[in-house]
Formats: sequence, structure tokens, C-alpha cells
Amino acid sequence: MASVRMADMDPELEAFIPLVPRADLADPVTERKHFADLAAALPAPDTSNMEIEDRMVPADPDVAVRIYRPHQAQGAIVWMHGGGWVMGDRDTEHPWAARLADGSGAVVISVGYRLAPEQPFPAALDDVYAVLTWATEHAAGLGIDPERIAVGGHSAGGQLAAGVALRARDEQGPPIRFQLLNQPALDDRQETWSARHFTDTPWINRDIVTAGWRHYLGSQPATPYAAPARAADLSGLPPAYIATAEFCPNRDEDITYALRLLQAGVSVELHQWPGTFHGSQALLSAEVSQRQIAELGAALRRALTD
Repeated sequence: MASVRMADMDPELEAFIPLVPRADLADPVTERKHFADLAAALPAPDTSNMEIEDRMVPADPDVAVRIYRPHQAQGAIVWMHGGGWVMGDRDTEHPWAARLADGSGAVVISVGYRLAPEQPFPAALDDVYAVLTWATEHAAGLGIDPERIAVGGHSAGGQLAAGVALRARDEQGPPIRFQLLNQPALDDRQETWSARHFTDTPWINRDIVTAGWRHYLGSQPATPYAAPARAADLSGLPPAYIATAEFCPNRDEDITYALRLLQAGVSVELHQWPGTFHGSQALLSAEVSQRQIAELGAALRRALTD
């Protein structure tokens, strides 16, 4: 992998690779602290054009959300942070949720779902479904159009978004306008070419992916709601934007999922970002990172305004 990376990695990103920390999910509590420290070190987003509110969504148990409401927003997205289902919260996601709200003009409802391994599947999915249901039922009070609610997320958050879209379809639940899936983790089996060959890529590698799935699934078998790539039928799902990173173990499962959605009659926009690695858009000074972040916002804006 090192020779491939040296030849093909985006030069601005490659310069930062020696500084990219190695995650270790063997100790979730310690790694959560490291993850929070990394998020806190990022440049603060511009929130001058939006209102931000923390709320608790009634559920069993209640779910913490942070709502970003740009001026004159109508549509909304229920948004899930990354972190391998083990790390992250509303605070670590603040830099990204705020930028997404600013770039899209949509209300962003950032979900502080329960984390594994203390709360394995289906706890996080139940939290997300509760927030989606609440947002639809309280759309008027939130100042949004109930017909213009999307779901989305980074990495593990993208898995939760895809899983909740499947569940909402199957249970005739809240209507979902769109799926915004950024480098989602969709397949616990790790049998694709990228999963087998990108074993030592920056930030996320095969060992981290394996540990994340182990923590998330616990003693439960992997169902399609836990690993959406296992779903036999993808018809009737919302249109999707799927973004992948070239040097990411998840890359090929995401591309395959996009193709299967297309074959099932679901409209898909697939964007494969060359020279990038999983989560590299956190390196905000890189031009490709700026384009990735801008494109997520633009894709959501298009989906909620067309």
C-alpha cells in the first residue's frame, strides 16, 4: 500500500500522513477522548447565519440532538456522525454539521446516538429512527417541510443512514427524500478488493474496521439493517448521493451498493474522490477536502430544492 499511496495520493494530503494518528478501538473510552481532542483542534466553522439549539428527543431512552437552522431553511437532514459506532457525539460532529448546514441551506439535525460496545446494535439505529420519526411529526414546529427530510452521515453514520432508510421502507415509516452517504460502512464481511488490500491505510484500516463491526454487532448476527450491503432488495429506497475515497477499505462496498441501487431503480449520484483516504476531508487546508465538503452541501441542496 505504501508505494501506491506515494504514487497516487493527493500531494497536499500525503504531506500530512505522518501526522495522522492511529486509532485503536481496543480501548473505546481512551479513543473517544483522542477523537474529541482531534475534533476540538479543527478550525471553528462559521455559524453566523444560523441558529443552533440542543434538544432531547423523547424516546426510550431520550436521544440528544443538536439542530442547526440556517436562515430561511425549509428542508432538513437527520445527520449521523462517524467514529466506528464507538466514538463521537454532537460536539465532535459540530465542525461538520455546521459546515453542512451552511453549504446546503438545510436544517441539520445532528444525532447523538448511543455508542457501542456498551450499547450495540440495534441501539444506535433505534435512536436514529426515533429522531427521524420525531422530525417528521414535528416538522411544523421545526419550520421544515415534512416532505423534504433526508438522512445522511459519515462512515458509521452513513451506515446508520442507509440502515434507517431500509427500515423506514420496510415498516412504511416516515418518508425520506434523500440519502447523503459519505464513505459509509455498509458490509461487515470485508470481502471486497479494497477491504482486503487497504490494510494499512491512514486513519482507517482493516483492523479498525474489524474492531468497529465487532463492537457494533456485539453478539447479534449482521442483518441488513446493521449491514445494508446484506439487503437482498434495494428497490423503493430514496435517491442517494454516495461519496467514496480512493484509499479507503469501504470504497468497493460503497461502489457496489451504488450499482445495486441503480439496478433496483433508485437514482444515484456516485462520486469517487481520487487521491483521498477515509476521513481525509478533515485536513481542511487541502483543496480536495474543500471540494469534498462543498459538494456534500451542494448535493443536499439540490436534493431538497428540486
